[in-house]
Amino acid sequence: MTASPSFGMVAGEASGDLLAGLLLSGLRQRWPGLSAHGIGGPRMQAQGFETWWPHSKLSIFGYVDALLNIRELLSIRRQLGNRMLAEKPAAFIGIDAPDFNFGLESRLRAGGIKTIHFVCPSIWAWRAERVEKIKAAADHVLCLFPFEPELLHAHGIGATYVGHPLADVIPLEPPRAASRAALGLAEDETVVALLPGSRKSEIKYIAPPLLAAAALMQQARPGLRFVMPVVPGLRALVAPLAATHPGLNLTLLDGRSHEALAACDITLVASGTATLEAALFKRPMVIAYRVNALNWWRMKGKNYQPWVGLPNVLARTFLVPELIQDQCTPEALAREGLAWLDDPARCEQVKARFAEQHVLLRCDTAARASAAIAEVIGHA
Repeated sequence: MTASPSFGMVAGEASGDLLAGLLLSGLRQRWPGLSAHGIGGPRMQAQGFETWWPHSKLSIFGYVDALLNIRELLSIRRQLGNRMLAEKPAAFIGIDAPDFNFGLESRLRAGGIKTIHFVCPSIWAWRAERVEKIKAAADHVLCLFPFEPELLHAHGIGATYVGHPLADVIPLEPPRAASRAALGLAEDETVVALLPGSRKSEIKYIAPPLLAAAALMQQARPGLRFVMPVVPGLRALVAPLAATHPGLNLTLLDGRSHEALAACDITLVASGTATLEAALFKRPMVIAYRVNALNWWRMKGKNYQPWVGLPNVLARTFLVPELIQDQCTPEALAREGLAWLDDPARCEQVKARFAEQHVLLRCDTAARASAAIAEVIGHA
């Protein structure tokens, strides 16, 4: 093969778009003339990605949301698969979104297309029911964390540790002063970032307790300042929730989550990629999560380790508090948030641990991933 390759890609929601955009940047350094198409978002489009459907179509969570959207999702997956099989890209790269991508990858792989899955599903956190699906779906898995390839190799699944692309782009020393200036925050203000997530369901279930917790924290410390980054398109959902706390010293931001994390002193953050971003910005955090009652009933008891948040999983201990489902109350969130603010020594200790994690994950992910993909497709 001599011409630049073509890739099919699917990324769901904002975090997948972010990872895929960074991956595409690295792939383009290796193959400047590559083409890529499928499902993606603005960060992928900035790298020349051709969007057949927007990534917002996949921004759902849990069994209930999936059931409500099942007909449309299956239709999109069928149409996308037909088009990929007709165009025969050098490889299909599924970025996270396992419930959508695994079925698509299995079909494409059976049709002779090499398949690569970027982000190992958390079989280390939940029962390994997906291992056989991974084995059927992916020729190779690109792993974000160093302990994952060994787990996959034990099941005969090809895998490469590539580190986390966010660790490469987030500076080791967060630009606190510059970010505060950009957001109009004073240097001497105590700032709390509220990150409720990027899905509609997360706004519905997580934003209300975060906002209520902020109100309680402000009662205890009237000088606190709050910022809440909002994914474009979800502001209409967040603004009415914020309006229920008219006295809250809150600024809603259009995106700009990295600036918010660099600028803040602590964050109350929904479980997911944002917790790793917070750790890379060396910010003490309280991890929060709530889902639909039926989703929780399905998930409850499936985890076989005590941690949910990525910083805690990497550390193998509770570096930061996790408040999940019934524990995720405004009072508990406010209590844990204020505890960070009242204990500077503890904050410095956790920042040091986060710095160690940052160095571990910083290993030029784009270059490693591109090399692994080149080997899978046999394209130098």
